[in-house]
Amino acid sequence: MKQLNKTTKSNLLTYGMVVALFGIMQALVATGNVSSLLKGLLVPLCAYIILAVSLNLTVGILGELSLGHAGFMCVGAFTSAFFSKCVADAIPFAGIRYLLALLIGAASAGICGILIGIPVLRLKGDYLAIVTLAFGEIIQNIINVLYIGRDSNGLHFSMKDSLSLGLAEDGDVIINGAQGITGTPKDSNFTIGIILIIITLIVVLNLIHSRDGRAIMSIRDNLIAAESVGINITKYKLMAFSISAALAGMAGVLYSHNLNNLMATPKNFGYNMSIMILVFVVLGGIGNIKGSIISAIILTLLPELLRGLSNYRMLIYSIVLIIMMLFNWSPKLIELRKRYSLKRLLKKEVR
Repeated sequence: MKQLNKTTKSNLLTYGMVVALFGIMQALVATGNVSSLLKGLLVPLCAYIILAVSLNLTVGILGELSLGHAGFMCVGAFTSAFFSKCVADAIPFAGIRYLLALLIGAASAGICGILIGIPVLRLKGDYLAIVTLAFGEIIQNIINVLYIGRDSNGLHFSMKDSLSLGLAEDGDVIINGAQGITGTPKDSNFTIGIILIIITLIVVLNLIHSRDGRAIMSIRDNLIAAESVGINITKYKLMAFSISAALAGMAGVLYSHNLNNLMATPKNFGYNMSIMILVFVVLGGIGNIKGSIISAIILTLLPELLRGLSNYRMLIYSIVLIIMMLFNWSPKLIELRKRYSLKRLLKKEVR
């Protein structure tokens, strides 16, 4: 019962952080204390938090290093944006259209996670990281050369250029290679972003504290011991990987529907995006969900908050990264935190 209460308190604290963030930002926006530039970062910030939490499921809970998270985000972003633009006239209700786009984006990314995970999760360590990185680059490059148009005759596909589509006069180019998708309905907002963060936390936290979550963590701690007691390694690895991919696809939907024009969008979902998400997870603490949220907020907002310092902005940003890394991973600080936790536990036992 005590363990249940401790888990519940921890989960409520995590949800409370998100609700507090929403309340503070809404108050700042209402009073005019937030610049237009910072206001434009609120929806991407929500997407980054979802990505950090979902990647922590793979890296921290499952214990596998994945560098292809941006690829799953890209799949969710493009499939949902393509759907929304195709049915914009047929489904004028933005709420229904956006809900369907979310389901399609998450499902397509989750299916890709299953298809990639079946052969890839047999690998470990650096090999897995390299293969998932290659997957992300493959997705980026396929979309970079993909042209899809629509006219009265239906859909047209090409991997050469938009002229090769052979569209009629009433035709419209939907995906225009490296230029991405133009005219995507701007259905995302900060409130929807916060709701999706809470949904992500509910999925991840309930999975972690479930029987399946304990099986996944046992694979992380000792794969041979887990297999020896009858745990299906492939099943649980694939479960964690596909759920993480589906949540990344949901973040892609949120991100893509916040922009009217996904300019050069394949570049937005490349190697740098995957590394940035991994930095959120590592700096926040591998396996620490609250840490992922905090690091995503700090590292997203900090460059903009320091923009007035001009040339010193990135220097301060780098110093903050180093300090956060030392605080989280310094052996002395880790030992100090363990001692503090042990003292608190002993005090509770005495009471």
